[in-house]
Amino acid sequence: MANASDIVPGTGLTLLDQPLTVRDMIVAGVAVAAGVMAGLLLRVVLRWLGERASRTKWSGDDIIVDALRTVVPWAALVAGLATAAATLPLTRSVGHTVNQVLLAVLILVATTTAARVIADLVRTLALSRSGVAGSATIFVNITRVAVLAVGLMVLLQTLGVSVAPLLTALGVGGLAVALALQDTLANLFAGVHILASRTVQPGEYIRLGSGEEGYVVDINWRNTVVRTLSDNLVIIPNAKLAGTITTNYQQPEQQMSILVQAKVGYGSDLDHVERVTIEVAKKVMTEVSGGVAEHDPAVRFHTFGDFSINFTVILRAGEFSDQYVVKHEFIRRLHQRYRAEGIEIPVPMRNVVLHHPDEARLPRQRTAR
Repeated sequence: MANASDIVPGTGLTLLDQPLTVRDMIVAGVAVAAGVMAGLLLRVVLRWLGERASRTKWSGDDIIVDALRTVVPWAALVAGLATAAATLPLTRSVGHTVNQVLLAVLILVATTTAARVIADLVRTLALSRSGVAGSATIFVNITRVAVLAVGLMVLLQTLGVSVAPLLTALGVGGLAVALALQDTLANLFAGVHILASRTVQPGEYIRLGSGEEGYVVDINWRNTVVRTLSDNLVIIPNAKLAGTITTNYQQPEQQMSILVQAKVGYGSDLDHVERVTIEVAKKVMTEVSGGVAEHDPAVRFHTFGDFSINFTVILRAGEFSDQYVVKHEFIRRLHQRYRAEGIEIPVPMRNVVLHHPDEARLPRQRTAR
């Protein structure tokens, strides 16, 4: 028979089928202590594995081991509590409730951990494919929300709550929400389209038809963040980015050509000019950070100007921002070399004739015959 202390106040329900003995309490305590000790021991082992995983090149094993360090100790603790509950003389309904609560806790921990692990793996995959230090949080957030939603449905189904009516209600409510959030959804799907088509990726330098330009820092669910060369952030809605003409300076490849305009006087020996210019350009390509050492510079004469022969020097930079230091160093060295070689860099000159305003009205002197 159950004791009075075994009756839940206000319900008349009993917690125990039989009186609780000291032996039951000792066995339950041992089970709980064993679960706690197992959790601590496993956490130490997983910490050791995490140190080993941090030495590998693949970052995915770090994420997995970190997730196991969260899930495994909780699983050991839940197993200890479930064993303790099984050793106690609980009624069938109370035992079922305890097991349901413990299972719900385990599902919550596993769901949150799985959401974090999968989101981190998606972020790692995105970074490895783009090869930059940027991030594409739109895929990460969508993945996290999807995993949490699946885990919530599993939890409700485990607790005996039917998810079919809930899904029906969410479908009807989702239609109303979609109508109210047209602009937000347009930006969301535009961001997904941009990343899926790989036309613009984090870390790339772009220029919009409206004039905004810079490095893509992040593409999230609503907008694209661009960092200009002056270290300012430009926030561009995804729908606008998808609907405008965009120049990507790092596709199909990251390297880019640099065209430097120059000119020499008509009295210059063009063969000598070309040879000296290419020598300077090759040194710049190999000695300046940002230049492409394997690139062969070229000189192309193209115009007979009013006072000079104009030509273009073709250089190459590793990426968009490298062009400025490469061009700077090339012009500086080329000017020094031209001065040493005696090559003239002409400047425009004009002869200005000034007439006196009364000169036209002065009478002409007749010549005596």
